[in-house]
Amino acid sequence: MTPAQRIAWLRAEVERHNHLYYVENRPEITDAEFDALLSELAALEDAHPALRSPESPTERVGGRAAPSFEMATHLQPMLSLDNAYDEQELRAFHERACRGLGLPDDTGVAYIAELKIDGVSLAVTYEAGRLVRGVTRGDGVQGEDVTANVRVVAGLPGRLRGRHVPSRLEIRGEVYLPRTTFSRMNEERDAAGLAPFANPRNAAAGALRTLDTAEVRRRGLQAFTYQVVVPEGEPPPAPTHRDTLALLQDWGCAVEPHWARGEGVNAVVEFCREWQDRRRTLPFETDGVVVKVDDLAARATLGATAKFPRWAVAFKFPAEQATTRLVRIDVNVGRTGAVTPFAVLEPVRLGGTTIQMATLHNEQEIARRDIREGDLVRIEKGGDIIPKVLGPVLDADHDGRPRWRMPTVCPFCQSGLVKPAQEAIWRCENVSCPARIRRGLLHFASRRAMNIEGLGESLVEQLVATGLVRDYADLYGLSADVLARLERMGKKSAANLIAEIDRSRQAELWRLLHGIGIRHVGEGGARALATTFRSIEALQRASVEALEAVPDVGPVVARSVRAFLDEARNERLLEKLGQAGVRLDDPGEPAAAPGPGPLSGRTYVITGTLESMTRDEAAAALGRLGAKVSGAVSRHTSGLVAGRDPGTKLAKARAAGVPVLDEAAFLTLIMKAPGS
Repeated sequence: MTPAQRIAWLRAEVERHNHLYYVENRPEITDAEFDALLSELAALEDAHPALRSPESPTERVGGRAAPSFEMATHLQPMLSLDNAYDEQELRAFHERACRGLGLPDDTGVAYIAELKIDGVSLAVTYEAGRLVRGVTRGDGVQGEDVTANVRVVAGLPGRLRGRHVPSRLEIRGEVYLPRTTFSRMNEERDAAGLAPFANPRNAAAGALRTLDTAEVRRRGLQAFTYQVVVPEGEPPPAPTHRDTLALLQDWGCAVEPHWARGEGVNAVVEFCREWQDRRRTLPFETDGVVVKVDDLAARATLGATAKFPRWAVAFKFPAEQATTRLVRIDVNVGRTGAVTPFAVLEPVRLGGTTIQMATLHNEQEIARRDIREGDLVRIEKGGDIIPKVLGPVLDADHDGRPRWRMPTVCPFCQSGLVKPAQEAIWRCENVSCPARIRRGLLHFASRRAMNIEGLGESLVEQLVATGLVRDYADLYGLSADVLARLERMGKKSAANLIAEIDRSRQAELWRLLHGIGIRHVGEGGARALATTFRSIEALQRASVEALEAVPDVGPVVARSVRAFLDEARNERLLEKLGQAGVRLDDPGEPAAAPGPGPLSGRTYVITGTLESMTRDEAAAALGRLGAKVSGAVSRHTSGLVAGRDPGTKLAKARAAGVPVLDEAAFLTLIMKAPGS
C-alpha cells in the first residue's frame, strides 16, 4: 500500500473497532492491538503531514454513542488516557511530567495510583446535592443520557451527604459488574439459550443501556467514583486528588479502596508490580493501574493534549499467556459465508477461565506463523476477549507434522468453497448452508436488527436442525405449540417468543435491511437506505448510481445491495416476508429513489447545524438531485454546506479553495435545481 492507502485503511479499521467497542459492546481485538493500530496511524500522519485530516480518529477522543438514548453534553470533555505498557514507558511519563513542571527528573513528584476498573465510564451531575443526570462517556464531548438507570447503580447516591458540596458538580466514575454477578448472568443466559457475554465490561455496558430500569437493578451494577468536575471558573472542592477521594467518600460515593499515594516513579512501579499478581484476588475485573499527579494545581500547569491529560497515564497489565497442545484446526462459517479457522485446544486455565478454543484469524496467518495440528502452542487472552494463538513452541517433531490446508468443501453443507479475487477470505456461497442460516438467524433476531428477544443460540440450533426454519420468513410461521415441544422450551417461554416474533413484524425498515444480512451493509448503511427509499419496492427499482448517491453508501456497498436484490432467491425471501406480514416500508409515502439528476457528478460535504432541516434531510435532498454526500473535504469536493458552528471543515474547505454555501445559498441550490 502507499502511505495514503495505508492511512485510509487504518482510519476505517480504527473507526470500525471504535464502533464495535463503544456502540455494539462486542470488541474483536484487545486494547493493545487497538492501540497499535492507532499508534501506527499517528506515526504515518506525523510522517506525512499533507495526509492529515480533522476527521481522523487520532483527532478524536473515542467512539460515538449508541442511538437508543438522548444525547447530553459533559460539563468538561472526558478525555482518554495515554497508555504505558512497561516500566520504561512509566518512567518516560514521569520524565515528561517533571519537564512540564520545570523539575529535575529525580524529583519525587507525588502520584496517586488507582486500580483501573474494567467497566463503563460515567459522568453524574448533581445540583444542590441531588442526582439530576447520568451520562455515558460517548465521544468524550457528548454521551447517552442514562439517568433512570444510573439511579439504581450501587455506589452512586441519589443525594450527596455531608458539607462543602458545590451547588453544581459532575462526579465521574466507572460502572462495573462484580465477577460473581457476571458468572450468574452468563449461567442464566446459557439456560435461556442466549450467547454469553464476552466479559464483565460488555455485560455492564449492555445493562446500562437496558430500557427496563427494573432489569438494570436486577443485574446488580456497581460503581466506583474517582473525579469531581465543577463549572469552569469555579475552584475545585479539594486541592489534591487524595483529598478529592476522601471528599467523595464523605459525600457517600463509593471509592475503590486499594489506591495508594507515592513519592516518585519508583513507588508507582512497585504498586504496578504488586497488583499485576494480586488482581485475581479482587471481586471485579481490572486491566491496569491509573497513575495521576496528586496536586491539582500541578495538573493545571501540565494541561492536556486534544486527547490526553498530560498529568495521568494508564499502565496496562500484560496480556496473560499459557501453553497448551493444539488438537486440531476446524473452521466456522459465518452468516455471509465467510469461512474462518479456529483452534481446538487441550483445556488450559488462563485468566481465571478454562480455554478450549482460540481464534486463528485466517489461512494466511496460520501459514505465516507456521502453526500445525499437534503443536504445542502459546495462547494469549488480552482484555478477556476471545483468546488467540500466538504461535508454536517449536520442538523436534514440528517439521514432521503436515502443514494445515484450508478445506475445499464446506463441512456443514458439502458445497465447494471459493475465494473471490483480491480477497483473503474463503466463502461458502450456498445460502441454504445450515451454518449460514444459524448465524444469519442470530443476526436477524439481534437487538440492532429485528430485536426478537429470546431467540438464542441453542434454540436456533434446534430450529435449523429440525428443519422448522430454513430462512428468516419461516420464523413467522412458527406456533407456540410447536415451540413448546422443543428442548428447554415450556409453554410460557414459547408464548413469549411468539409474541416477540409477532411484534417484530412491525419493525422499522432499517432493521429489516440490517437483519437480512446484505454484505457490507451495516446499521448505518441500512438506516441511510431506509431513510432515502422508504420501501423495499423503491429499493428494488434503484440503479447502482442511485444507490451510490445515498449518504454512507459507496460503490462497494451499492454493488453489493444491487447484487443481493438481483438474486432470485433473495427476491423470493423478501416476497415471503411480506406475505408473512413483515412490514416492507416505513410509514408515509415512499420517497422517490435518487438517480441521475441536475447535481449528478458533484460531491458535497455538510457541516454545522442547519436551521431549516437536519443534516440527514439535507443529505437526502442532495441525493435525490443526483449528488453524492461525503464526510470529509477533499480536492474532489464540489461544495461545503456550512451551518452554524461549522468546525474545522470550514477552514479546510477555504484552504483547499472549495466553494462554501451558507444555508440560504444551499436552499437556493436545491430549490432551483431542475426537477427538485
